[in-house]
Amino acid sequence: MALPAEEWRLYAARRWAALEPALRERLAAAASLHDTLRLGCGLLRPETEAAALRRLCRRARTGKEPAAARFYREEGNRLFGRRHYGAAARLYSQVCLEDIARAESHGYPERLLPKVLLRKAECLLCLGKLQDAADALSLVENKIAMDGVLTSPAHQTLLKKLSQLKIKLREKESCPEPAQEACGDTQRKLEIWEENDSISGASSSLSLNFDTERGRHLVASQDILPGQSLLKEEAFVSVLCPGESLLQQDSSETPWDTRATNADLYCHCCLRQLLASVPCRGCSYAKYCSQTCADVAWEQYHRTECSLGALLLTLGVFCHVALRTVLLAGFTEVHRLVEWSHGGDKDLHNPEASCKHLREAPARKAGSRDIPGCNDSGQYQSSYQAVFNLLPHAEKHSPEHKFLCMLSVVAICKELQEAGLEAAVLNRESSEKWSKLKTCEKTSGELSPELQTMAEAMLRHVLQLQCNAQAITVMQESGSGDGAVVNKKPVRLATAFFPVLSLLNHSCCPNISVSFSGTAATVRASQPIPSGQEIFHCYGPHRCRMKVAERQQLLSQYFFECRCQACLDELESDVRSVVSMRNSFCCPSCRAPMQGEDMLCCSNEACAVSVSSESLSCRLRDLQQQIKKALELLRDRKADQAIKMLLKCQMDAGNFLSPEHLLMGEMEDHLAQVYATLGKWQEAARHLERSIEIVEMHHGPSSIEIGHELFKLAQILFNGFAVSEALSTIQRAEEILSVHCGPQSTQIQELQEMKTCLSELPKSILQRT
Repeated sequence: MALPAEEWRLYAARRWAALEPALRERLAAAASLHDTLRLGCGLLRPETEAAALRRLCRRARTGKEPAAARFYREEGNRLFGRRHYGAAARLYSQVCLEDIARAESHGYPERLLPKVLLRKAECLLCLGKLQDAADALSLVENKIAMDGVLTSPAHQTLLKKLSQLKIKLREKESCPEPAQEACGDTQRKLEIWEENDSISGASSSLSLNFDTERGRHLVASQDILPGQSLLKEEAFVSVLCPGESLLQQDSSETPWDTRATNADLYCHCCLRQLLASVPCRGCSYAKYCSQTCADVAWEQYHRTECSLGALLLTLGVFCHVALRTVLLAGFTEVHRLVEWSHGGDKDLHNPEASCKHLREAPARKAGSRDIPGCNDSGQYQSSYQAVFNLLPHAEKHSPEHKFLCMLSVVAICKELQEAGLEAAVLNRESSEKWSKLKTCEKTSGELSPELQTMAEAMLRHVLQLQCNAQAITVMQESGSGDGAVVNKKPVRLATAFFPVLSLLNHSCCPNISVSFSGTAATVRASQPIPSGQEIFHCYGPHRCRMKVAERQQLLSQYFFECRCQACLDELESDVRSVVSMRNSFCCPSCRAPMQGEDMLCCSNEACAVSVSSESLSCRLRDLQQQIKKALELLRDRKADQAIKMLLKCQMDAGNFLSPEHLLMGEMEDHLAQVYATLGKWQEAARHLERSIEIVEMHHGPSSIEIGHELFKLAQILFNGFAVSEALSTIQRAEEILSVHCGPQSTQIQELQEMKTCLSELPKSILQRT
């Protein structure tokens, strides 16, 4: 949820509508964010806003609640009984190691600690954390040695369990890691690069340019090969996207939600997948992959955010990112840049003034300190100065939206002030002295001048995020994850600021791919890029997925009209786009393509059938609902019923959808998934190959979408011992995915493990296949 909760948005809209027309006009005409904040703060009603937010924050449960552990354990038992093992494991993980950690740190009886530590070691062994498990077992041995001779039955049971776990640990340690095939010489060369002197994290094959039409942008300074790494950048700031279920409805039957969200599955600091989570000591929301991450997060920002969890969930990810950005930057740097934006050397430090000045100047390249965001040495670094210089487009946002954002950031700053967290935010050495001083100064509910500065910077960042937020995505398992074939899809994991990545302009037909590992982004060329060509990123709307009109509508949020080559070609051509034709309806009578807008007519002149677009769209929605029900049957392990329903859906779809429609491919993919759960590998492969044909028509033979589909086909062929077919599919999948994701990606590693396993099969099996 990027924006605040719907109820808060409605509240802000009512407050805006209730303002005097003259006040609304003054706010709309405010010349700067400083003026917007100053005028807006004078209109606030702190008690009213606070009461409204308190009601909403009650829905976000982020405090410590002992009863929650028992609830999750019982739900885990219920799901385990229904054979939903993956979901059950996630719920157990929410309590197991957390309970142990709490027991160790809250005076658990010394005589019972060995039993707790043995349980901890067992958990860590199951999670593959061998060194941590060995450390826990060593503690148990030391404890037993200190206690002396143990002869009671309970002690003998402990010793037996210790011996069993030590044997299990040795077995796991002696089990060799799967052999990983080294990258080819070509791929290794593509991963090695020379650092750019002017752009942090970028390859020397790029240069930073500026001109009137395109603003700041990156250009190839030499010929670039597919798969070549162009940029490796750590996010300046990132915030995990929590998931909608964390905001419970007032009518919810239970106070806790058992649905797993990103907040349960990934570290809130480094974004790595959680195995044994380390919970925050102060709230139930933040979870970390290690004590190190927990300590880093606490030191940098979570000591301030911890008590604000419910408020930040209510006000949305953009507000959360804005707060964390200023916390990471520190008050000194925030104050310096905010002051610069008010006046002084605007040409250097104020983006709007800089861009206006540069429009009258010739094109410039990196190394010039005149390019907004560059430091005094002309270097563009992944720094707070670069983040601050990203354009907020304040003049293009609607006054109502700016009012909502202003209300939200001021609400956060008021909460910081009321909670006594102002000293921590401003990096003051003596929090107690600072709090007493500010208490003496307070005469009203107004924000202190320092917090007004922070609020202004936060307002700027919230507005920037509409055009500059980068989604960090991860390949996540869909379904239960308990099957032999793992179906993965990219999902949004977090929202971040990447100052260098933000330099890339949009194209509906990009020439790069972006992959993520934790909070780090890697940009690779997805096709040959000749020297002098601009580097293009896709902001979402891709020519293979949408018609030009749909793309233009979605891109309007970025305040520009896309004039990329793909859009120009479609706009200037009288022929319908390929994606439009392939995702079109067909005649219910003769199966020829239908043409038209509101009323569709058969393209076959000999056929006079016509039908409204709305009626066919209604049939499409009904079909999608039936497919959804079939997948629910699959999740409930009713595979035979799922197959019958999907086959019926296929038959219905053939009566009004073109054979190349993406939904036809999705149904083939779902059928492959069902047959795979039944172990019918040949049928599964046959359906998936049909799906791949359709995906290739839409996205091309070397697209990342094809790479993901080939990865699934490789799993099916591997499980079905179709060795030669599996090996050729693995090779093709590796070639495609290494270009888009790099040789160290999880999918590449899994493909190499499959290849190693197949190559080690006995010759008798290989001959039979």
